Amino acid sequence: MTTVPSTTPAEASRPATRGRWAPLRPLVLRLHFYAGVLVAPFLLIAAVTGLLYAGSFQAEKLVYGHELTVPAGERELPVSAQVAAAREAHPEGTVAAVRPSPEAGATTRVLLTGVRGVDPEHTLAVFVDPYTGSVRGALEQYGATGALPLRTWIDELHRDLHLGETGRLYSELAASWLWVIAGGGLVLWFSRRRALRRVRGTGGRRRTLGLHGTVGVWTVAGFLFLSATGLTWSAYAGANIDELRTSLGQATPSVSAAATGGDHAGHGSAASAGGTAEHGVGLDRVLAAARAKGLGDPVEIVPPADADSAYVVRQIQRSWPEKQDSVAVDPATGRVTDELRFADHPVLAKLTRWGIDLHTGVLFGLVNQIALALLALALILLVVWGYRMWWQRGRGSAFGRPVPRGAWAGVPPHLLVPALAAVAVLGWFVPLLGVPLACFLAVDILLGELAHRRGRRTYGSVSGVK
Repeated sequence: MTTVPSTTPAEASRPATRGRWAPLRPLVLRLHFYAGVLVAPFLLIAAVTGLLYAGSFQAEKLVYGHELTVPAGERELPVSAQVAAAREAHPEGTVAAVRPSPEAGATTRVLLTGVRGVDPEHTLAVFVDPYTGSVRGALEQYGATGALPLRTWIDELHRDLHLGETGRLYSELAASWLWVIAGGGLVLWFSRRRALRRVRGTGGRRRTLGLHGTVGVWTVAGFLFLSATGLTWSAYAGANIDELRTSLGQATPSVSAAATGGDHAGHGSAASAGGTAEHGVGLDRVLAAARAKGLGDPVEIVPPADADSAYVVRQIQRSWPEKQDSVAVDPATGRVTDELRFADHPVLAKLTRWGIDLHTGVLFGLVNQIALALLALALILLVVWGYRMWWQRGRGSAFGRPVPRGAWAGVPPHLLVPALAAVAVLGWFVPLLGVPLACFLAVDILLGELAHRRGRRTYGSVSGVK
């Protein structure tokens, strides 16, 4: 939420509040300052790219309107005929899934894997007019939300700066520290005297501080949410969260794709998916079986992986209300062999799904995307205001001095020990919070010892600042 201390070093020595938590304020102030200064560049990148991503959904509709929409007709062709038309135009690769037209005027997507020139983690989406069978075009697609090239490029920029797994460290670092900075700023704001929080009638650094704090307080809940949900699919903290969910029996379940309808030798093998994705009873009967079980649009049909597997039909709507039910259909008989309802998912699995979809702007559509854009703009302003306050606290053309070290020395043991234990646990669970924090403490202690040996360390005073 913030990037620099909300008080000067002189102010830090005068507690603005009284009570049992007052000794923690200087420690929070120092952590807030250094975390903000060092992590702010990563937060700024995440905010700018997040702002771009929030607008990418609407941009995608404009840029790819020809592929996504067609004039609505009176009657749709069978799905099998639409897939056959797509394969005639694009015989390369293998049919990985089919997404029938979800509404009037929308195209059907036939997703192909193993296509030369297409990223192995992506698919080639062939867009078919469901009324005429004409192919409207083909575009590379990524992810469960069906991101096309523009949104995919922005998504990868936000996630890893197009640097692969190494680049993901930047976004995880930002998510790991955002809640710390936001929470610290909230504590500092409410611990200040009311007179120091005013914006109107003030100028200079105090006005910047007022704007910084006011916007931060109003947006802190959003930042805490973005931090928590961003960590759920990060590299290291995300793996720990998945492990914890699994140990608690809260992992996201999946429908069983094992076919159990008897002899399947006649329904084809996985190799036949390279043609029209027709196995046994075919796509149309499979879709009809799923419809009979209540699976409404939008849905995705996944052909059998091999001769002993079933079709999987799953709902893919992630806007509210979410549709995430799925069924498995035996290719030999057209009978549903397994069902999985989103209502039966574990609580944490549902919360994770909702959290990710809210974070990515799909849960509530345009309203969701506008809210994310406003949060991104607020974070950009907070970072700029934070550095501006640091500059305004300095003299001439120099930044102000950092907050004095040694704040921990004034914290009573009954508060310091539990706080250190909590930091240790969090640091282990969220490595890109724990490792940088440990490095900062080590460097800070080393600098303090060097200053002490030179006879210049005076904890809690400006003279002790390096």
